[in-house]
Amino acid sequence: MNAPNTHVITLCSRDRRTHVQRQIAALAHWAPPVTHHTVMIGEQPFSLEHTSAVDSTGPRPVNLAAARNAGGDAAVAAGAELLIFLDADCIPGPDLVRFYQRAAAAQNAPSVLCGPVTYLPQDTWLPEPASLGEPSALEHVVEHTAPHPARPAPPPGQLQTATQDEYTLFWSLSFAMTTNLWEQTRCAFGGFCEAFTGYGGEDTDFAMNLHDRGTALTWVGGAHAYHQWHAVSSPPVEHLTEILTNAHLFHIRWGWWPMTGWLEAFEEQGLVRFTGDRWEATGQ
Repeated sequence: MNAPNTHVITLCSRDRRTHVQRQIAALAHWAPPVTHHTVMIGEQPFSLEHTSAVDSTGPRPVNLAAARNAGGDAAVAAGAELLIFLDADCIPGPDLVRFYQRAAAAQNAPSVLCGPVTYLPQDTWLPEPASLGEPSALEHVVEHTAPHPARPAPPPGQLQTATQDEYTLFWSLSFAMTTNLWEQTRCAFGGFCEAFTGYGGEDTDFAMNLHDRGTALTWVGGAHAYHQWHAVSSPPVEHLTEILTNAHLFHIRWGWWPMTGWLEAFEEQGLVRFTGDRWEATGQ
């Protein structure tokens, strides 16, 4: 059986160019027939080689949901049969594409496919763009394979259907679906809900829509991705306003609060309070 026409979609801001260059180089090394699409986000335009660009830059709030929808639609318009969404920080492992393709072919019913993600340690050596043409430049990342413990990671080649309680574990760092399923989600509920702006909530909202419509979620063993280290704040105070807005929207849509770890951490710092029916900023 011939492999499906596979397209990888990522979202990238100017400060993540080097991370996406590594992603593109890894795909060229391990899965050269794959087409790559980049939805460019953020205020500043920039250039990126060896990818098909969708320019969504400009002086407006970043909308990750809208950018992801635009990337998926662009890949479908370009002839994709299998869509793989990778976060800008993720380097695909040597078998990621192959195991996603195999999982898609094995489906009896449409399913969103999720591979394990390893967070690379801060001291992991990664090549600069000038060295990415060397065949072995990224092969050593597999030595760090240690999937995030909060999510299922079946043995390579094995598939595990998500339980009802595991839909909230969906994240957009690495997932895949057939073009037919993508078009079904766009038609049924718009894909990623573009009412979520900025940071947080749109991933879980997407998963809840899948759950609500009985669409399966499948954990794909061996489809490893490797998340490149970058500095983060915990909790992400710089995104406080967006998280509050998106958490409230999610609660309206689904009746429960997402991102409670962050909300409670903000509360401990005196930045937010729960009033009985919503979380609100204290102004501190």
